[in-house]
Amino acid sequence: MSFDEAYLRLLSKSYPTIEDASSAIVNLSAIRSLPKGTEYFFSDLHGEHEAFIHMIRSASGVIRSKIDQIFGKSLSLQDRDELAALIYEPEQKMSGMRLTEPYYDEWCRITIYRLVEICKEVSSKYIRTTVREKMPKSFAYIIDELLHTDDSEDKSRYFNEIINSIVETDIADDFIIGMCHLIGQLSIDHLHIIGDIFDRGPHADEIMNELMKLHRVDIQWGNHDISWMGAVTGNWACIANVIRLGISYNNFDLLEDGYGINLRPLSVFAMNVYRDDPCELFIPHILDQNKYDPVDVKLASKMHKAITIIQFKVEAQLIRRHPEYEMDDRIFLDKIDFDKGTVRIGEREYPLKDRLFPTVDPKDPLTLTQEEENLMRTLAASFRHSEVLAKHIKFLYSHGSMYRCFNSNLLYHGCIPMTKEGEFEKVTLDGKVYWGKSYLEYIDALVRQAYFAPKGSKERHHARDFLWYLWCGKKSPLFGKSKMASFERYFIDDKSLSKEEMNPYYALVEHREICEKLLREFGLSPENAHIINGHVPVKIKQGESPIKGGGLLFIIDGGMSKAYHSQTGIAGYTFIYNSHFMALAEHRPFEPGAKASAGESSPRLKVVEVMKRRVMVADTDNGKEMERQIEELKALLQAYRSGAIKEAE
Repeated sequence: MSFDEAYLRLLSKSYPTIEDASSAIVNLSAIRSLPKGTEYFFSDLHGEHEAFIHMIRSASGVIRSKIDQIFGKSLSLQDRDELAALIYEPEQKMSGMRLTEPYYDEWCRITIYRLVEICKEVSSKYIRTTVREKMPKSFAYIIDELLHTDDSEDKSRYFNEIINSIVETDIADDFIIGMCHLIGQLSIDHLHIIGDIFDRGPHADEIMNELMKLHRVDIQWGNHDISWMGAVTGNWACIANVIRLGISYNNFDLLEDGYGINLRPLSVFAMNVYRDDPCELFIPHILDQNKYDPVDVKLASKMHKAITIIQFKVEAQLIRRHPEYEMDDRIFLDKIDFDKGTVRIGEREYPLKDRLFPTVDPKDPLTLTQEEENLMRTLAASFRHSEVLAKHIKFLYSHGSMYRCFNSNLLYHGCIPMTKEGEFEKVTLDGKVYWGKSYLEYIDALVRQAYFAPKGSKERHHARDFLWYLWCGKKSPLFGKSKMASFERYFIDDKSLSKEEMNPYYALVEHREICEKLLREFGLSPENAHIINGHVPVKIKQGESPIKGGGLLFIIDGGMSKAYHSQTGIAGYTFIYNSHFMALAEHRPFEPGAKASAGESSPRLKVVEVMKRRVMVADTDNGKEMERQIEELKALLQAYRSGAIKEAE
């Protein structure tokens, strides 16, 4: 490999001497010789912040297994449970420890010793520089000394004196909390979120806050994420949708307290318009209680119906603007016979379960009333001005994408649209035909255009509308179904109309040859690559398996959302890829305050593939990038030594 002199001169700005370049080569070569770090994959978090944060801080049970490995013969089960609980929730556990622990100082000394032993184990895959980067800055020097003190007599006294000083200077609480967070950071080298952080569960905002603390994380957007991204760009259909879902699942704390969305105008509007309407079809699912913004169920039902009718109107207007979406069959308000209380779908008329539509003009059913339009402008402004939501959406853009190839794993949320014959479905957009990889790359660019194109531009408006299509369009790879049957579920008592047919992809991926075709489409070899995606809950109770295509594809939506627990029988998956194996961790429903023992809360781990040899950093994408950097630095060294480039003085 050769490098031109101009590039090497630029490189010399960062490595101005032979010593600097040589040190970097040694450092990179050393890192490449280490075992690869552990990657964790989650999908379909759906706002279940308590369960997700517990999984992250426990490294899906791995930290508990490390405790057993280190202290299994020296500590009782109860002591190991308490140590695990401390690492998972250090602030909570430390808050009252001084009052409940009679020998507090001695407890601190023992606990610090145990945390250091665990930290040594989980840091063993990293060079010291990497570990230092993750340490709490105020304690970095102390932790570094404790981790690298040997067992000699002199060093042992030094080690003990450090711990005594921590206790005597009254910094033990903060130090223990910092050590617990460091253990969590070191236990997860890289986190992959395979879509759908938002909706259903109570606090997607707290999940986003947790993700933003991590050093290495990427996100593959799901259709629920895209809907929130669309809402922030000002897409009224997306705004109505996220509010409808939020009210439907009683997420008032998220909307009003978490993101500062002002729902007062909606509540006033709903009370005025639906005052005498019981709105019985719109009673919210009460899976979680609101702490800060409790709303009366009757009022919430009226708000739910009000925003639902608005959503059907603005969606219909968007569909009319885009005949290329081929979604005219999703427009219903213009097919209602208001005198008979029926709706025509296809060649049949169906009776409506709810016949009260005070805001729908039979002569112009798709147009918002003036009050509805004013309300949507107010709601759009609330989304636009939410600083917390803006910060979270920017993170979704900076760390997110439609798909990612990483360490021979292909990651995407939903599906790659396919025909029944097993061919990639072709989609015509803006006069060009896309399929497979090219379709996802086109979408990725369009999603970014909706946020980053100049405000008011034609390109931005066009892309902004397309975000709604990604939420529910039949050829959207993030949706992957024939239709979003919301209207039918609300208003028609015929369950056959509510059936949403899955894209042929989901049946085809049972076959290995289809998975091989998908991997090749994205430039990966089926011999050592896998596909990981989510979106569709795997119903373990009904005998479904998350493993598809002869072990080439893993669907890791195990139903973390409480809404799916009864269907799946579990509460989510973690896919784990370390230097020795790939495994699926099958989680039980999370109960706050539950014990941390392996038998009571740890997931069931199933190894799905054992590596033929231990995977080293050199085998990873980062390792290959380091190899390229080493070659560049060697060329720079040669240029220094030949005199072609002079070292800095």
